[in-house]
Amino acid sequence: MNQWERVDETIERVEQTLLVAFLGFMILIAFLQIVLRNFFSTGLDWGDSLLRNLVLWVGFVGATLATKEGRHINIDIVSRWLPSLGKHIVTLITHFFSFFVCCALTYAALKFIKNEVEMENRTFLNIPTWVPEMILPITFGLMTFRFGLRSFKTLFGMGKADPLHNREKET
Repeated sequence: MNQWERVDETIERVEQTLLVAFLGFMILIAFLQIVLRNFFSTGLDWGDSLLRNLVLWVGFVGATLATKEGRHINIDIVSRWLPSLGKHIVTLITHFFSFFVCCALTYAALKFIKNEVEMENRTFLNIPTWVPEMILPITFGLMTFRFGLRSFKTLFGMGKADPLHNREKET
């Protein structure tokens, strides 16, 4: 395992920990909101806004994990009938395309955050709106990193046999 793969594994462990923490916290806050509203006719003023932001964070962190595990949205109708080299070429093109799309999305997210900083809007607990929105460039950046890593692994692994992608021989 090379240095970049170790970094990716460390990031994955942090993401998994964050997901568990965020989901647990979301359940706790949602339960607390229900109890406060139904039994005490009150609630946390910032609770609903926090939950909306946590849903955004959980969704995007989950997307980066899906990218890491290769479980992202993938429409693959051609490679089933291609030989091994053809599969590698299609995979390489797909990873490079995804890398460039994620680069563009990271750039757009950074511009969005810059605009949010200039607007000086506030969200729950008087936090600047750009703070919870930082998940956008962070996760798109992580997806860019992962698609770049996959692109290089595919590019340098084209000459090697890949047992995970070889079809079983039909009898």
